Amino acid sequence: MTYSAVFVDAGYLFAQGSVALTGAKRHRSELRLNEAAAIAALQKLAHDKSEGARLLRIYWYDAPLHRGMSAQQSSLAVLDRVKLRLGVLNGQGEQKGVDSLIVTDLIELARNRSITDALLVSGDEDVRIGAQIAQNYGVSIHLLGIHPARGSQSPLLRQEADTTTEWDGAMVATFLSTVAAPAAAVAAVPAQTQPAGPDGKADDAAVIRGVIDGLLAGLSTDDLNDLRTFWMSRQGLPPELDRPMLGRCRDGLSRDLTPDERRSARADFVKAIKALPAYIATAS
Repeated sequence: MTYSAVFVDAGYLFAQGSVALTGAKRHRSELRLNEAAAIAALQKLAHDKSEGARLLRIYWYDAPLHRGMSAQQSSLAVLDRVKLRLGVLNGQGEQKGVDSLIVTDLIELARNRSITDALLVSGDEDVRIGAQIAQNYGVSIHLLGIHPARGSQSPLLRQEADTTTEWDGAMVATFLSTVAAPAAAVAAVPAQTQPAGPDGKADDAAVIRGVIDGLLAGLSTDDLNDLRTFWMSRQGLPPELDRPMLGRCRDGLSRDLTPDERRSARADFVKAIKALPAYIATAS
């Protein structure tokens, strides 16, 4: 029996996917991935390109955020036939180590005769050596790019591939969409740069609550499903919610939160999410 595997550089998928949708690169916080639709589309393409080979698994390469895995990464990690591989995020927010993980996995699977076909979603020339060595073991390399692929993928990598495919904006829109960045939700509450008297703490608490309410309003059903999966194995807020909350609170208060305020805000945010009717409905 023949097997195929899919190797996805998530950094490329999100960055170039946002270009295909909007004409410019967007931050991850402005993008929403329909995980089931993305996995289904990749499985279908791998099946077609390999002429019916059975899928071994999909390798999903990404970098954890500074405080650990995101809710979306936690959700992807438990999907059937999906293997999450994490590199590192440097001080500039750049993804590092992903290319070497792709090359290592690709070569090992080829050397062990585990696959006959590999669908590669990447644009970086650094993975070219992995494609070359895998081909020496008899693996066919199918390169998937996102429009404009000729501008987003290394020309040498494209030349190395056995087949090339390009997904346009319409195809990308079946699994990736853009969302507005959540509003700070503090405009109605004046910031207290130097709170005085007993009302100061109440005003500060109102600012923090306003930020939480604004972020709650931006959560979709998919986000809530990801959070439920995240909390099955972890506690607290995932970093993609924690950092915006603290940043917006800092902007609204014109100061950093105290350690006690951070702990309280995080606990209140988690409690508010779990009290949402839409979140409760995800359990049924």
